Amino acid sequence: MQSVNGKIAWVTGSGSGIGRAGAIALGGAGAIVILSGRRVPQLEATAKRITDAGGVATIEPLDIADGDAVNVVVDRIIEKHGRIDILVNSAGVNTANRRWKTIEPDDWNFLVDVNLNGAFNCSHAVLKPMRKQRDGLIINVSSMSGRRVGALSGAPYSATKHAVNAMTESINIEHCHQGIRACALCPGEVATEILDRRPTPPNAEARAKMIQEEDMGDTILFISQMPAHVCLNEVLITPTWNRTYIGDGEASVPRDD
Repeated sequence: MQSVNGKIAWVTGSGSGIGRAGAIALGGAGAIVILSGRRVPQLEATAKRITDAGGVATIEPLDIADGDAVNVVVDRIIEKHGRIDILVNSAGVNTANRRWKTIEPDDWNFLVDVNLNGAFNCSHAVLKPMRKQRDGLIINVSSMSGRRVGALSGAPYSATKHAVNAMTESINIEHCHQGIRACALCPGEVATEILDRRPTPPNAEARAKMIQEEDMGDTILFISQMPAHVCLNEVLITPTWNRTYIGDGEASVPRDD
């Protein structure tokens, strides 16, 4: 295992959920963390948790769907720190309209813009300095839905996450000889705030059985601590109580018409 102490880590979606957990874990291990997302108060709260624990964190508010804005942020990071060692691409969204009979084109386009185009924008931007460094790690937070199409996440989310997995593998195909590693991190259900936006939000009992935020933070740190000669191409992590296996609640497609 290698230390992340002093490494420059850029984490998108770090105002909440998996991104927040990954940023806190990396900051706690000594990485210099740059936090990006659309909601400034949430970013500031994450930064405070890191700095209160003795870490170093700054914020760069950003909509990752805006490719030009992404490039500006990356340029600022390089200007200040000289390099980017780790990108954690955690910003992601879903829609309550996730069945074919309810989804609208605007819902589909929104998920593609954030989940896929946003991940592309950030990966594309950091690959330029990483190629010069001949070193770097990209962790694209995907989903179990990026490997197995199921009812729980819905059609557009599954489609974007499958694309993220393919994109991640293509990074390794083209850059493995340059010391660059990319990992598609594919969790099952994680107990984060995004669950509140589901058509039927799971109850507290169900959430307690899911992967917790700190579990994902530990996993992101583990991937980041792998030695440079090791690439974890894909990491699949699920709750032991796996509702997609059990067929519990909204994991099953309703057959009401």
